[in-house]
Amino acid sequence: MIPTSPPQRLILASSSPYRRALLERLRLPFEVIAPDIDETALAGETPETTALRLARAKAGAVAALAPGSLVIGSDQVATLDGEQIGKPGDHANALAQLRKMRGRRVVFHTALCLWDGRAPSLTGAAQLENVQTLVTFRDLPDAELDAYLRIEQPYDCAGSAKNEGLGIAVLERIDSDDPTALTGLPLIALTGMLRRAGIRFFGA
Repeated sequence: MIPTSPPQRLILASSSPYRRALLERLRLPFEVIAPDIDETALAGETPETTALRLARAKAGAVAALAPGSLVIGSDQVATLDGEQIGKPGDHANALAQLRKMRGRRVVFHTALCLWDGRAPSLTGAAQLENVQTLVTFRDLPDAELDAYLRIEQPYDCAGSAKNEGLGIAVLERIDSDDPTALTGLPLIALTGMLRRAGIRFFGA
């Protein structure tokens, strides 16, 4: 049985400023440690499997550095017609992504792992969940897509649009059970996991 006493440390296993900002909403003290893992998808791996595997790998890598801690790992994989869409990295790739996705629906798999280092063994230490978001992109002309990218430069975002910023104007519709999932850290799922690990948010 996993103890329900508060952990000595809560750690976000991520270098993402977006995930850090989301976790700050919960008003829990936490640290950030960037995991050092290979994020390459495996041959024949489904997008959901990739996201779940990497979320667990990130949390597990940091948990090994901080025994007894609660560690949060998350990973997001975007797909169009079953093909994975990665972070564009630069303007040209981002514009190519937006051209390909305009007027289309893209599926975002945001996987979450909470690794409880207080567990007596690795068995049952990790809670895992995948939150799916369906995003329909507007059918915008090249000039508008190019202008958007030059303003916000979302080159570190899979899908090349920051929904929490001006990129929302590039989107036509978002369907999800968790509005924070698309930004990279599904807080509804995470608060459920933390509660199951014994964390309370309102002092009760």
